[in-house]
Parts: sequence; C-alpha cells; structure tokens
Amino acid sequence: MQNSPSSQFVYGLRAELPILLGVAPFGMIYGILALGAGLSPLAAQAMSAVVFAGSSQFMLVQLIGMGAPALVMVLTGFVINLRHALYSASIAPHTLGLNLAWKGILSYLLTDEAYAVTVLHYNADSPAEHKHWYFFGAGLTLWTGWQISTAIGIFLGAQIPASWGLDFTLALTFIALVFPVIRDRPTLLAALAAGLTSILAAGLPYKLGLVTAALVGILTGLLAERK
Repeated sequence: MQNSPSSQFVYGLRAELPILLGVAPFGMIYGILALGAGLSPLAAQAMSAVVFAGSSQFMLVQLIGMGAPALVMVLTGFVINLRHALYSASIAPHTLGLNLAWKGILSYLLTDEAYAVTVLHYNADSPAEHKHWYFFGAGLTLWTGWQISTAIGIFLGAQIPASWGLDFTLALTFIALVFPVIRDRPTLLAALAAGLTSILAAGLPYKLGLVTAALVGILTGLLAERK
C-alpha cells in the first residue's frame, strides 16, 4: 500500500464505499421521517450536515414529532452519542502529531462506520505518517453518502401524502437497528431493561421516559458485563 496523502485518501474512500450500501437506506428513511415530524426540507438536511449521527437523528426526529423540550433532546443526543468518546480515546494516540485543524475535521467525521475501517488501518503494521488521510477519505465518503441519501429521502418524503401516516416506520427502523447488535447476554438485558423502562416511564413529563430508559439500559448492560 502506497503511503502518499492522495493514495491514503483513495484507500480510505474505497474501504468505506461498500458500507454505503447499508447506510444509504437509513439516510433515505431519516429524510422521509424528518418531513413527517414537521421539519422543513432545509432543516432536515441541515440536521444531517450538523449532527451527522444517524441514531441521534432518528431519535431527535421522534422527539420533535412528540413536541419534547429542547433540553430533553440535548440530553438524549448526549447519551446516545457517548460511545463516540470511546472512539475518540481509541483513535487519539494515532493523531497526537496532527494540528488543531486536522483534529477538528477528523473529530467531526468520526462515526461508527468511519471508525470501524479507520481503527483497523491505524492498527495495521504499515507506515503511519499519512494515515490520517485514510481517515479523512473514509469519513468524507460516509458524510457525502449520508447527505445524498438524506436529500433523496427528503425528496421522496415530499411526494408521499400525509394521509399515509408513516410514523410506524420509525419504530420499525429502530427495531432493525437494535436486533443485529444483540449478540450476547449483556446487550440482551440492556435492550430488555431499556424497553421495559420506556413503557413504565412513558408518563413522565417532558418525555423524560426516553432519557430514563436509555440510562437504565446502559447501566444494566454495564452491570451484566461486569458479572
């Protein structure tokens, strides 16, 4: 593998392209649901550009549709994205020599799918001088794919009559996201605890039941893993 900035960028782009096949449908679904929740096309697209975190965007769209307060949205997004702190801790030793501008760009592009291919490349036994360009290529490819798929979803959502009632697709989307990651006892217990808590806490004011369910799920998973 060549070690020039341009070649590293292209290798990162190529590594990320196959993942777009799985990411694009969710971007389209998000665009459709964002319009259904009352967001304007511009606001829906802006959320993909600014937030750039699929799971958070789906949850925020649900909260917006429910009329939840802004504080609840911020707290929910914070809890959902806590995993990014772990990604950052894992990547940080490899980016110590970069300037602040590079670190800012790469932190913005650090998502699940970009991290998955980048951390493997960083840990590979190869020269490390230009590996951040690989990270940049992978992250930018994912970002571009997410923006395009969101735009397609927004366009499709604008063509769907409001009478069709697509609210149920949000629940189906989360089910599709959750089931593949339930691979062991801790994750199963975390999912069950969060689901049960969301039902029992549904009556809490300001939609705090969702935040409570997320926290209970995380704590349950951590306790089960320790045991």
